[in-house]
Amino acid sequence: MEENIAIRVTDLEKVYKLYNKPSDRVKEALGFGRKKRHTVHHALNGINLTIKRGETVGIIGTNGSGKSTILKIITGVLNPTSGEVEVNGRISALLELGAGFNMEYSGMENIYLNGTMIGFSEKEIDEKIDDILEFADIGEYVYQPVKTYSSGMFVRLAFAVAINIEPEILIVDEALSVGDVFFQAKCYHKFEEFKQMGKTIVFVSHDLSSISKYCDRVVLLNQGVKLGEGKPKEMIDAYKQVLVGQYTVPETEGGSLLDDEQLRSLAAGEKTLTKEVNENPELLEYGSKKAVITQYYITDEKGNKTAAIIKGSRFSIHMKVEMEQDIAAPVFAFTIKNIKGTEITGTNTMFEKAFLSSVKAGESKEIVFTQEMNLQGGDYLLSLGVTGYEGDDFTVYHRLYDVLNLTVISDKDTVGFYDMNSKIEIK
Repeated sequence: MEENIAIRVTDLEKVYKLYNKPSDRVKEALGFGRKKRHTVHHALNGINLTIKRGETVGIIGTNGSGKSTILKIITGVLNPTSGEVEVNGRISALLELGAGFNMEYSGMENIYLNGTMIGFSEKEIDEKIDDILEFADIGEYVYQPVKTYSSGMFVRLAFAVAINIEPEILIVDEALSVGDVFFQAKCYHKFEEFKQMGKTIVFVSHDLSSISKYCDRVVLLNQGVKLGEGKPKEMIDAYKQVLVGQYTVPETEGGSLLDDEQLRSLAAGEKTLTKEVNENPELLEYGSKKAVITQYYITDEKGNKTAAIIKGSRFSIHMKVEMEQDIAAPVFAFTIKNIKGTEITGTNTMFEKAFLSSVKAGESKEIVFTQEMNLQGGDYLLSLGVTGYEGDDFTVYHRLYDVLNLTVISDKDTVGFYDMNSKIEIK
């Protein structure tokens, strides 16, 4: 491999056999009958990728696109089904919270354990220990078992080890999402130092602003296939199109064993998958069922059904309600929560003075809430409801809690839950 190449991936495939139940795996392994008892899932399908020394390359894509899988194969955590991976340089990887840590060991013991696994001698780790401890900044907790750490302390120590042992290639997979804003700032400052030193960084993140700021080149994956690679802005724009099912694969696109027609079909197919992908299979519902929510979905500003909304654009929440009995004045509502369960925003037809009429049994109503998306980038949960008053008593007719996942795509996030869209003037 050429000296200026850090990583080369050729025709990489990773295939998993999926079984409906454990007994099917045993029966197939023992050869009971000729019936095939598994389905095949291509986590990676014919990926070709070359990363040069000194490059910072971002990998983006929807959940299940193969981002983490390709990093695990590059670092040797997973073996490929077929294809070849060549690595030219010492790798330090932060793939997921706690990877490579022994939960029973103290933080200090894990520092030496991880350093040894990467290839450093005890003497070399001794020389770097002060830098690691200063960067992690977890105080006396470093002498406690890591199983007692909070997630924030855990990632601080893991990242401090990974980034201070001076690797030639640093691989990071969404590991910074649990750190506080000050620690993230420290990590990104270290990224800048690494770039100036000519180190190679491979970076997977859903934080598009970081991808745009720090990456020289971005690779877009979708359902195990490389749809494209190029400048950060171009690939981020393409990613947004994939999320709403509007991406068109260029005629010159390559990097996959699939032909152009298959690639275009894959990209367009995302649009038909969005409702399945973002609907909660274990939603909580309750109510008297005098009115029932029978249909619900989200559309973008162009009217396309989607699970992802671009920050700053308009979107609509749709719900259809069937009336089982006469109701004096039903109230239709939605609420958006973050993944920790905190209610961020929401409204209803009573607040908006949009519908204060009675309805009859057998009627149906289609309600559409349209608004601008000003929430920060990230994942949210949508809840829907039909309520009302019967005399002085508040009544729930039907509620669907956390029924849909809503992803906000942003390349600029501010502080807090939502963006006030401030205009700045400096004189």
